[in-house]
Amino acid sequence: MTSVTVGFLLHAGIERLRMAGSESPRLDAELLLGNALHVDRVGLIAHSDAPVGADAAAAYEASLQRRIAGEPVAYIRGFKEFHGLALSTDARALIPRPETELLVDLVIAAIVDRLISAPRPAGTPALRVIDVGTGAGTIAIVLAVELRKRRIEGDVSLIATDTSPDALQLARENSVGHGVADRIQFQLGDLVPWDATLFEIVAANLPYIPSAAIAGLPVAASFEPAMALDGGPDGLDLVRRLLEQLARVVRPDGAAFLEIGADQGPAVIAATAELVPGWQATILPDLAGLDRVARIERVAPPDRGG
Repeated sequence: MTSVTVGFLLHAGIERLRMAGSESPRLDAELLLGNALHVDRVGLIAHSDAPVGADAAAAYEASLQRRIAGEPVAYIRGFKEFHGLALSTDARALIPRPETELLVDLVIAAIVDRLISAPRPAGTPALRVIDVGTGAGTIAIVLAVELRKRRIEGDVSLIATDTSPDALQLARENSVGHGVADRIQFQLGDLVPWDATLFEIVAANLPYIPSAAIAGLPVAASFEPAMALDGGPDGLDLVRRLLEQLARVVRPDGAAFLEIGADQGPAVIAATAELVPGWQATILPDLAGLDRVARIERVAPPDRGG
């Protein structure tokens, strides 16, 4: 019996996914077939005439069936690429989105600015950074890996919080997989824990989808935890709660970086002015020019040396 080829399975899968309503049928088929064959997308294209064995074809067929039913590709493959890392993914936490990479880059820049551009005196306690609503550990783990690359990990104390024990367990597993479990303190809790020691940087990718918009999301989102998506009537319930905490938990010269929806910039600016007097929100766009991150800090922070 003649084996089917990579090209045949790929094109057949693309058509089936297109008919099923996938928003990215080619990408989905390439990722799923590559996963079944243990090769990347470039390998598929370069070897489209290569035969595919029965076991790999069966694995691909099973993956296609799951995707046709709406399950996200990241859950089917069991991982998602983010900021150069492969993070384990499953229904315990939100799938990392590429939009969040801007938030990570801004936080890294803020840490480096504090540690390198303005060196801290010897004996200064480690710079405290918190990832609020860590989910799969996405932000905290990338920060830990990037700090390790720069050999400044010992100068930073990383904390990651979440209200979901299951999400925190996934985050711990990811931290072990990337060798940074000893660099992150995971805490079960609501938003920012307060122990009288203030944070210099707060990072948060909280749920910001308005409740009424959840039903209109792609079917893949229905496989993700609802609590990781639903931000209340206007999407900003948790964002407002975090804003109310900032003056109490952030150092006078500190800053918070919050991922937001593309149409939420004006509302976040207004909420900051109302809930955190003396602070201001600066809205930063992503590569598509859409509002994506709110940087929140005091209007006139005092001198770090003062």
